[in-house]
This record gives sequence, C-alpha cells and structure tokens, in this order.
Amino acid sequence: MNVTESIKSQYEQEGYVRLPKVLDDELIQEAKGHVDWLMKKNPGLRPEQLHTDLMRNDPFWIRLVSDDRLLNIAEQFIGPDIALFASHYICKPPFDGKAVLWHQDGAFWPLEPMNVVTLWLAIDDSTPENGCLRVIPGTHKQDLKQMNKRDDIANVLEYEVDPAFVDESQAKDIVLQAGGVSIHHPNIIHGSEPNHSPHRRCGLTIRYIPATTRITAEPWPSAFLLRGEATAGINEYSSKPKFIPGEHMPFQGSEKWM
Repeated sequence: MNVTESIKSQYEQEGYVRLPKVLDDELIQEAKGHVDWLMKKNPGLRPEQLHTDLMRNDPFWIRLVSDDRLLNIAEQFIGPDIALFASHYICKPPFDGKAVLWHQDGAFWPLEPMNVVTLWLAIDDSTPENGCLRVIPGTHKQDLKQMNKRDDIANVLEYEVDPAFVDESQAKDIVLQAGGVSIHHPNIIHGSEPNHSPHRRCGLTIRYIPATTRITAEPWPSAFLLRGEATAGINEYSSKPKFIPGEHMPFQGSEKWM
C-alpha cells in the first residue's frame, strides 16, 4: 500500500493516520487463532499482556509482523532498513477488558534516537463500545513527559501521563475493522477505555525502527531485522525462529520457516 502525500501530511500534522483493510481476512483469522493459542500456552497472563517477551521463539508472530504489506507502510515512514523493536497483543476480553490510561509510548522505550513508528493492527473490529484506541491529535509535537504510577484502578500499563497535559475534549476514536491499521507517533498522547461490551477487542501493536536506531537495553527479546541491511555496531538481532511441528502454532506457509 502506498501512503499518499495527504496521509503523510495528516501524520505530520496530527500524529496519527488510519488505513482501512490492510491485511486479508484469512491472515487475520490466523492471527485470531494465534491469540487463542498464546492464551492457552500462557494461562497465568491476562489477555492484555501477550507481550513482546513471548515472541522470540514464535515463527507465526515474526511472519505476521514481517508481512510485506505492513513493511511497505513502515518503509514510507522510516526507510528501507527495517527492524522490529517490540510487538504486543492488547486483547481486551468481553465485559472486563482493562483500560489503557493516557500515555506517550516513547516515554517507556530505550531507543536512541526516538525514531520509531507504530502500526496498530486490528485483530478484531475496534469500536468505542469495546474500547478502541483513542488519540489526542497534535500532542506528538509535545516533548515526552514523565509517566506517573497509577495502580488504584485496573489498567494495562499501570502508568499515565499527568492529566494536566490531557484535553479529553479533543480525543478522537480510532474505529477500525479487523485487518485495518492505524499508525501513530511515539510522542502522541493516547489510550483506550475499558471493554464492558460482549465483544472482544484485540489489537496488535508493532513497533518498527530503522536500522540506525539503537536499542539501549540489552539483551532485547524482540530485536529482529525484517528488511534491508543492518547498520554496523548498532544492534544485535536475533535469528528468525524455525517452525517446529508440535511446538509452534501451524500456519499457512509454515513449511518455509522450517
């Protein structure tokens, strides 16, 4: 998918864009199955916490985030040498899915420089009723703020930005059908409401960096070079995992990962 100049202009001005139907239904169905498989494999985790630490030995996860349709989008924001920094399924179950309080992603990340783009892939339809992503346009032009601990209410990150920097009257709901993608800047203030609806809301965050951005915390569990060439002396990348029948979730094309 080509990102038009108008889309790039919106990203520059507002800090986010929305792209409908980037991935096909067949791959999204596999991703839904992957979420179910991960939850069975990790019964001690909340479904909102299927995070990047789980993906090093997961060939389907790496196959999904390295899909050419996603990389083609990322390339138009960060260039042709693309690495994965992190990825996280935030899967809000029906009726008791946790909120994500207002925050800026970059405040948590060990990256120098903070050159990174997030693609948020809708695994389920994402609506205001089931706790879709919400952003405050233009806040990507602000500096990164300190995140304050907040564990008095149920929430995914247990941190939030100072409410003094949040004007909720300006918030926009990012409504997406499954297979759609939103793109957002590491400085934009965003969050999501809890899911009290009967419908699950699952999204996959994918954090792509150019090979010139250094991950300053080592070892890092999800550093993979996905396209192009590594920059010498910057990052150590893991080898892509091999598919092992009986150990990994089967998926279309898994024989190419053996």
